[in-house]
Amino acid sequence: MDRDMNDIESEGFEGKEMDGNLSNESDQEIELRAPLLRKRMNTTSQIAIVGANVCPIESLDYEIVENDLFKQDWRSRKKVQIFQYIVLKWTLALLIGLATGLVGFFNNLAVENIAGFKLLLTSNLMLRARYYQAFFAYGGCNLVLAFAAVALCAYIAPAAAGSGIPEVKAYLNGIDAHSMLAPSTLFVKIFGSICGVSGGFVVGKEGPMVHTGACIASLLGQGGSRKYHLTWTWLRYFKNDRDRRDLITCGAAAGVAAAFRAPVGGVLFALEEVASWWRSALLWRTFFTTAVVAVVLRAFIEYCRSGNCGLFGQGGLIMFDVSAAITTYTTADLLAVIFVGVFGGILGSLYNYFLGKIIRAYSIINERGPPFKILLVVVISIITSCCSYGLPWLAKCTPCPTNLKEQCPTIGRSGNFKNFQCQPGHYNDLASLFLNTNDDAIRNLFSSGTESEFYISTLFLFFAAIYFLGLITYGIAIPSGLFIPVILAGASYGRLVGTLLSKITDLDAGLFALLGAASFLGGTMRMTVSVCIILLELTNDLLMLPLVMLVLLISKTVADSFNKGVYDQIVKMKGLPYLEAHAEPYMRHLVARDVVTGPLVTFSGVEKVGNIMCSLEMTGHNGFPVVDEPPFSAAPELCGVVLRSHLLVLLNAKKFTRERVENGGEIGRTFEAFDFAKAGSGKGLKLEDLDIEEEEMEMYVDLHPITNTSPYTVVETMSLAKAALLFREVGLRHLCVVPKTPGRPPVVGILTRHDFMSEHILGLYPHFEPHK
Repeated sequence: MDRDMNDIESEGFEGKEMDGNLSNESDQEIELRAPLLRKRMNTTSQIAIVGANVCPIESLDYEIVENDLFKQDWRSRKKVQIFQYIVLKWTLALLIGLATGLVGFFNNLAVENIAGFKLLLTSNLMLRARYYQAFFAYGGCNLVLAFAAVALCAYIAPAAAGSGIPEVKAYLNGIDAHSMLAPSTLFVKIFGSICGVSGGFVVGKEGPMVHTGACIASLLGQGGSRKYHLTWTWLRYFKNDRDRRDLITCGAAAGVAAAFRAPVGGVLFALEEVASWWRSALLWRTFFTTAVVAVVLRAFIEYCRSGNCGLFGQGGLIMFDVSAAITTYTTADLLAVIFVGVFGGILGSLYNYFLGKIIRAYSIINERGPPFKILLVVVISIITSCCSYGLPWLAKCTPCPTNLKEQCPTIGRSGNFKNFQCQPGHYNDLASLFLNTNDDAIRNLFSSGTESEFYISTLFLFFAAIYFLGLITYGIAIPSGLFIPVILAGASYGRLVGTLLSKITDLDAGLFALLGAASFLGGTMRMTVSVCIILLELTNDLLMLPLVMLVLLISKTVADSFNKGVYDQIVKMKGLPYLEAHAEPYMRHLVARDVVTGPLVTFSGVEKVGNIMCSLEMTGHNGFPVVDEPPFSAAPELCGVVLRSHLLVLLNAKKFTRERVENGGEIGRTFEAFDFAKAGSGKGLKLEDLDIEEEEMEMYVDLHPITNTSPYTVVETMSLAKAALLFREVGLRHLCVVPKTPGRPPVVGILTRHDFMSEHILGLYPHFEPHK
């Protein structure tokens, strides 16, 4: 465990404080705000839910450890090595783009072929009037695919459940867990997502693609592997959290670019939604990565146009051509658009509210183990199949329009005019939405010049069903994205409004569907710039920019007055100790020393081995202040901070002395800076791996060469709000608090991520709890 997550015994932090179990609140209010781990003895912030997996978490260390070994290595680094490092950064960005583009294409190819086979089988049986057989074929295929998805998630990588965007967002904020970006998570994310989307669930592959891109970036940025003999010298440059963070930011952006064919939208998504830290150089590399993704996808789409990819067709990599014939807007048009934005914001915030309730209910089922996860997924799969196949029977058959360019009724797997149970020359408009892939259903809703294609009752029924199915599907143990359910619900809502208001507005129903999707995205996810660009890249029509911007701004403003964005809510519910960009108001009434708790464990510059071993065994702390005392300094002074992982490497080498003297020269000749680099995938040295004999316990070791002599420090009277902002913006793991007056010990304590969590602060000072 982590020093940042504060050991229970040494910090004395009670479980009731973490749960927010304060006397002036009702149990119901507590339940609404407490993390999902409330009933799992989550007495500190040291565990959280990653996907559907409860696991220990640690903080990442984005600070450069400036010790003697680092300075020596930096001085000796040649221009060739610096050039290699720069070239390798761009090479890895290229590889991330290539790999994510390939995975994105593979996902779409697999989904289109598997779902296409299922829909063709159902359609052929329907044409022969074998309705019961068609239902069992459709539901059976869905059930098999659902079982495959949940089995992978439940038994191989529980961390792959859900969209993965909250986990990537938490990682880029400085929170790490071993399973978050593991190779097994990547494997299950890819194949689980394919099975889930093909299995007819109202989920998208866009959220999982963000997690997939981050996993690919993490895998490429591991800095090599001794186990697989991939220890190329150049790769060692990336054995640190700072470079991995940049690569994973590129990977997340590449995931969006691969999911939507929206390279610019991918960059803006990473900037607006997931990244907590940004700079211009990272912008360049992220843009380069998404450009590579776009080129890869375009190349494969051209290849597939010749029919070499089975059932993969226009529905694969989604691109919706919405042509806005009208370039000017009347007052009535703008009023209709404002109505779409306002009501979309209300419905989006309601979606978030119900989603939070459902996730809490599902967590009680999921925590019972894999059999219950599988049972829940099977039940949801049966409900989804019954709705998708049963509801179109309520719709009436419509004669095919004349002067159509496409075939009616549609023969095959996709199209606007599904025959379903209708007589020849007629189509079932509701079946055209339900018995299609999600991408094709969106394309049908976005289609322009088709005002009379869908009945109002059809649009209302489809909207209600998708809204309901999207809610009950998210939270089950399969990889599932929120983008597509939200776009589907929003598009049907928008088209419904456009059809109802067709007498007072000249805007096309397809354009209203797009604006409805934008309003739902703004109301649930609270993103504006990135969603706007993604939608424009999807629809290929810049003329709609003003209307899309207006709808997004209105829906986000309305929804913000009710609750937070969906990803922010999920991060909090999972118990991830996420640091917000702004400090809470009550932090301005506290100073740094007010939240420093527990006895402080410090080491001398030359410390006895036995003392170090005892401290490492008795605490889970990850950072220890090093204090020099006479004879090594005139008075006690803070030398710096030494990391637990560095201590383990140093102790394992056994460079001890019998006398209490400095031997930094010998340590400098024995080690290189890369010997203390972070191991990939959490495979570093552990305390149990050390073999220290009884005699060596009485010997001494010099900590000066591995001590970070430039730690960030704040005076004990600094406002806690300012300290929190410094901690987040610099990306720290440890922040030393030093005394304001002389004559006291040189360090008062260490602030870590846990000390800035509202649960911890309000546990110490309950009177700051805001009244609901």
